[in-house]
Amino acid sequence: MRESRIQQLDQFTKPTTHFDFAVGFDFIYKLSENLHFVPSVEDLYWMELEVFNRDGVKDFIRRLLGKISNAAGMPQYDLVLFDCPPSFTLLSYSVLSCCDLILIPVNPDFFASKGTNLILNSLKMRIEPFPLPKIGVFMNKAKTWSGMPTKEAQFYIREVAQVCKEAGEKQQIEAKFFKSWIPERVGVKRAITSGGIPYELVEPFKALWSEALDYVGAEPAAVSKS
Repeated sequence: MRESRIQQLDQFTKPTTHFDFAVGFDFIYKLSENLHFVPSVEDLYWMELEVFNRDGVKDFIRRLLGKISNAAGMPQYDLVLFDCPPSFTLLSYSVLSCCDLILIPVNPDFFASKGTNLILNSLKMRIEPFPLPKIGVFMNKAKTWSGMPTKEAQFYIREVAQVCKEAGEKQQIEAKFFKSWIPERVGVKRAITSGGIPYELVEPFKALWSEALDYVGAEPAAVSKS
């Protein structure tokens, strides 16, 4: 059964395959008038391991987006966001190679701050020969005191900002460290089941998104959160 679904996914993106998944069915879910959602499936994991044409997996997302944008009756989307795991696979390459902006959340701790440079260099090496998209790095889960980051969080904010600056100067990687930061809140973990982002996090996320749009200079066609 799994092999059959994998073959269907692979065939789905072929130029000769007809796109017949409307909004509101099992492929694209309608969360609101302006927000549609495509959930991931377990088959995508097996697809990378079992599809014969492994090079074809690299272009999977690019072909999928083309199918959606050219399908009759489909809306013209302004933004497409992808949530990627913090690892490099053929499928994540498929997403990253067609994005305008990559967002990288960094936690305020030693290993996360030291790993930022590794992530930036790995992105540059793995996305070639496609041009490297703009990269935005922001502090996530920052501990706060009286509404501001703690001294420890501020230390790591300065550390990661310096890493991004050096990546631009030495490796010619266009990576910007955003001034906006997301505070640590237990409510984020409950947001999925409660039906929304906690009110105290709405403004930080708005500020982050505004900074991201300003960075790319226009509304991006695709944004990945790696």
